[in-house]
Amino acid sequence: MSDKKALRVLFCMGINQNFFDAPREEQLQVWAAFSAMWNGIHDLTGVNVLGNMDDDQGMVGPSDGFPWTTYLLADVPDIETVHAACNLFRTTAVGEGPYKLWRYAKVEARVGRELIIQRA
Repeated sequence: MSDKKALRVLFCMGINQNFFDAPREEQLQVWAAFSAMWNGIHDLTGVNVLGNMDDDQGMVGPSDGFPWTTYLLADVPDIETVHAACNLFRTTAVGEGPYKLWRYAKVEARVGRELIIQRA
């Protein structure tokens, strides 16, 4: 993203106890919904995903906050797009049932800017 006014955003995502309590078939539906949300962030206009990190081997069980289960780092054009990315947790359906992704996972968006350090 060439726009120097882009926001640097770290999407911190945690899987909660509802996921671990769900039967295997429901967990697979959650994973499909999580994948749809993840791809949805990538597909938002102006979003440039820089990388991600999964913390599932060093952190076991539900994540109510730090340490989070997984992270996605992206340059995002504006705060409205950050909110749209977070809203995917509220709107992405899990299977054919009544639940959305936010029943099983949460997100916290840390918004800042790229730190540029000039060489001396």
